[in-house]
Amino acid sequence: MVQIAFYAFSALTIIGGLAVLLTRNVLYAAFFLLLTLLGVAGLFVLASADFLAIAQIMIYVGGVLVLVIFGVMLTHRRQLPGEAGSQQANTILSQNRGDSWSWVVALAVAGSLFTALYVLIFRANFTLLANPVGWQNTTGIIGKQLMTEYVVPFEIAGILLLAALVGAAYLASPQSKNAQDAAR
Repeated sequence: MVQIAFYAFSALTIIGGLAVLLTRNVLYAAFFLLLTLLGVAGLFVLASADFLAIAQIMIYVGGVLVLVIFGVMLTHRRQLPGEAGSQQANTILSQNRGDSWSWVVALAVAGSLFTALYVLIFRANFTLLANPVGWQNTTGIIGKQLMTEYVVPFEIAGILLLAALVGAAYLASPQSKNAQDAAR
C-alpha cells in the first residue's frame, strides 16, 4: 500500500513538473506547480517527515503559490487592437528560435545528466530501503528545539521577514510611486 502511494505521489510530482515546463500559459503553469508541490508534500509524508510536509503545504502552496497566482492574475494585460505589431514581432522571434541548435545542446545536457543519475542510483547501496520507516511524529521535537535551542536564529529570521514585508509594502504604496515620479 505504501509503494502504491509512493508511485502515485511520484507520478503526480513528475507529471506536474513536466506540465509546468511544457505549458505556455503562465496561469496554467502555476496550477501545475500546485500539483507538483502537493506531490512533494505527499512524498515528505511517506518519508516520515511530517513537519516538512506541513511546511511545504503552508509555505509554498499556501503562501508563495497563491501569491504567484494572484500576481499573474492581477498583472495579466489584454492585448489592445493597436498592439498588433508586437504580436507580429513575437511571431518572427518564435520562427527564428526553431532554427537554432539550442534544442540539441539541451537534449545532450539532459541526456548526460539522466545517464549520470541513472548510474549513480543503481550503484548506490540504499540501506534505508531494507529497514522499515519509523512512523513517529517529529513536529513536537522540532517545535521544542525552535523555542529552546534555536530561538535566536528563529527570531532573527522573523525580524528579517518583517523588514522585507515592510519594505515591500512601502515600495508598493502609491505615495512612494508619486515620490519616485516627482524625483524624475
